[in-house]
Amino acid sequence: MMIMKKNMKSCVYSIMMVCLILSFTSCSKDKSELLPVVTTTIASEITENSARSGGSITADGGTPVTARGVCWSITQNPTIANSKTTDGSDTGSFTSSITGLTAGTLYYVRAYASNSTGTGYGTSIRLTTLAVAGPVTDADGNVYQTVNIGTQTWMTTNLKTTKYRTGESISNVTDATLWSTAVFGAWCDYNNDPVNGSAYGKLYNWSAVNDSRNICPVGWHIATQAEWTTLVTYLGGESVAGGKLKEPDFTHWKNSTTGGATNESGFTALPGGERDPTGSFGSLGDNGYWWSSTENTTTTPITAWHWYMNYDTTNAHKDYDSKGFGRSVRCLKNN
Repeated sequence: MMIMKKNMKSCVYSIMMVCLILSFTSCSKDKSELLPVVTTTIASEITENSARSGGSITADGGTPVTARGVCWSITQNPTIANSKTTDGSDTGSFTSSITGLTAGTLYYVRAYASNSTGTGYGTSIRLTTLAVAGPVTDADGNVYQTVNIGTQTWMTTNLKTTKYRTGESISNVTDATLWSTAVFGAWCDYNNDPVNGSAYGKLYNWSAVNDSRNICPVGWHIATQAEWTTLVTYLGGESVAGGKLKEPDFTHWKNSTTGGATNESGFTALPGGERDPTGSFGSLGDNGYWWSSTENTTTTPITAWHWYMNYDTTNAHKDYDSKGFGRSVRCLKNN
């Protein structure tokens, strides 16, 4: 009997020790193993005061994710005690829009995910917002505001200069016959009316665009076809970029319910119309046309590429045509 009791006590003791060991093992499990596992997405669409990032949650740590997003700070290793977004409550990938940033500032950003145990973080990434785009002055003394769009800096109004950057005058051609035969750089106001030139900018033939004396201010140039394509692609492609580029009200554009003008890019495209190679004017308020500096050498005679937008669509179209047209110009800052 004594032996049986002794064996029973030994058995109970063994069971208790096993329980204690299991309990200790459970309690001593690293807390980090119970947190969500997160990676941070590289920042994109960086502007002066906003950017896009996000992350991916590959494990929830054993309990459901209750919040996820990105957090940021001007100091390293930000936490949810700093600025943050909240973008759902599940595993998988997510995208975050970061707003309220200061221009020309370095930030540290990392994704986070929280569960009942705590918050797990991804690796910090560095994000530097674009500097404020300052004004620029042409050879005539006209001042242009500018805007950062993606990696590019553009003027926000059409060019109005009557001079090359050297100070030499660009020919003002009002006569239709002379315009049709001009092989030299020339400009005009729409309908030869200075009021239109003030509101919409001047119209230039391609010889003015291509002149080595340059019609853009120092440090700026006429965008190539490839650079225009970079702009349009950044804004979502040809089918939607026009709406994001156009001035949003109907002060200049013809009233349209299908034009989709938002100007979310800040480019403020205006419908300055054009002058055709015969010297006739057309399309003011309907269309805006902008020269690129790129020739189309597949045509005979050689033509030049341009981009245009209509009042009634969200499209930004590319095309090529005679160098004798008079069209608007936007200058792009040199890299």
